[in-house]
Amino acid sequence: MKGATVLLSELSPDPDWEDDFNHWYDTHQIPVRMSVPGFVSAQRYCDTDRPNYLGLFEITDLSVLDSAEYEKVKSQPNAQTAWMLSNTLDYARYLGKEINDQKRDDVGDEALDAPILYAVYFSVPDDRVDDFNKWYDEEHIPMLLKCPDWHRIRRIEILDGEPQPWTHLALHYLADFSALDSAEREAARNTDLYKKLSEEPWFRSSYSIYDRVGERFFGGATAAA
Repeated sequence: MKGATVLLSELSPDPDWEDDFNHWYDTHQIPVRMSVPGFVSAQRYCDTDRPNYLGLFEITDLSVLDSAEYEKVKSQPNAQTAWMLSNTLDYARYLGKEINDQKRDDVGDEALDAPILYAVYFSVPDDRVDDFNKWYDEEHIPMLLKCPDWHRIRRIEILDGEPQPWTHLALHYLADFSALDSAEREAARNTDLYKKLSEEPWFRSSYSIYDRVGERFFGGATAAA
């Protein structure tokens, strides 16, 4: 269901043709990519505060994006795709590799299809990456996962993207919005190490909260790494 590489694409359609946008995304944009060898699956989300739609694509490895099949998809869009991509707003695209994946012991792989996705972006200086990773993996994640509704956390190293120069992304898969107000999250944000890191200017993150939209799409073939 998931890959070692993730591609996130966010678009905001005009309300006047939002239904057309969703139909196009469901019947063309995702299915065409799912036909490319190496595309494992895709899930759609919608921002809870803005009419922004996120497509989260799971890919076996980076080489898939250099394949002839994917290059054809990118370079030869049909007329509707070209129009949609030129008329949507708030375009964002990030490519990254998974560097950690942890989930609660009482949930299985279905945690990947949790109804809520909480995405947190960071821009971490090179000389602070080791300390940041150690804190997130060894302290922050275990504390968050104590919350029954905090099902899974994946950490992504961003390799390329726009419009912001983010370096790291955390994808939090939640069963309920109440997890964000939980005592477990409060405790995770009240440790000495968290407070120390929060004093550094780069530690200010950007986040979005999304509702899952529809069911997961699956690729017809996967490429070997």
